[in-house]
Amino acid sequence: MNYDTNFPSLQGSVSPEEWQTRVELAACYRLIDAYGMTDLIYNHITAKIPGTEHFLINLYGLLYKEITASSLVKIDLEGNILAKPPTDYGINKSGYVIHGAIHGARQDVNCVIHTHTRAGMAVSTMECGLLPLTQTSIRFVNHLGYHDYEGPAIDLDEQKRLVADLGPHNAMIFRNHGLLTCGPSVQEAFNTMYQLEMSCRAQVDAMASNTQLVVPDESVLAKTAHLYQPGTRRPYGILEWHAMIRLLEAQSKHSFYPRYDQ
Repeated sequence: MNYDTNFPSLQGSVSPEEWQTRVELAACYRLIDAYGMTDLIYNHITAKIPGTEHFLINLYGLLYKEITASSLVKIDLEGNILAKPPTDYGINKSGYVIHGAIHGARQDVNCVIHTHTRAGMAVSTMECGLLPLTQTSIRFVNHLGYHDYEGPAIDLDEQKRLVADLGPHNAMIFRNHGLLTCGPSVQEAFNTMYQLEMSCRAQVDAMASNTQLVVPDESVLAKTAHLYQPGTRRPYGILEWHAMIRLLEAQSKHSFYPRYDQ
């Protein structure tokens, strides 16, 4: 079996638009790892290749910190592999069941992130869902979907319910499962996931404190949620991305893993 991860570079052999998407998506995988949101080799982040109905996904078997621009797999909405590195690693079926459904239904979405973090899974089991306890979590008031657990996401019939439960939102909690965010760019989807994850961590910590918790009144919740929507002040994630790339550049100097942009 060939499980070598020293893949040849695709730079120059794919379109500039695809290469840029590959670099941004690989960076997103590394950032999810850097901020402690990985789950061994599981989960997936996808990005749509501009001007096509194809999207990129990770090889099933690589750590997020191993993923590079050239190691990503190109697939269609049905999960057919169109191009991948010379390896026996394939893709995770749940990746295209979940991500293919959203990419196919939401033309405004170009990136989808799914995680199984400790805090995200904890909140996914709570009947109350995500509570508006912090400024970070208040941004999701009336902007968060919920999808009931139906078992591992390998049933194509689940796609229509998943899309319906996400609705127009860019964030969703999979009950008894984990978290999902999406957005018009890799940068925005990552920022939304970071904020959703921080919201879940804060909620778990606060609820463990065994004290009365304070929730702002409805008018403050509505005002705050509105101010954090992408069209109100700025699309969150774009400004932050340059700092995120600087973080990866600094980390790459002290890592034996290949750079994300290779």
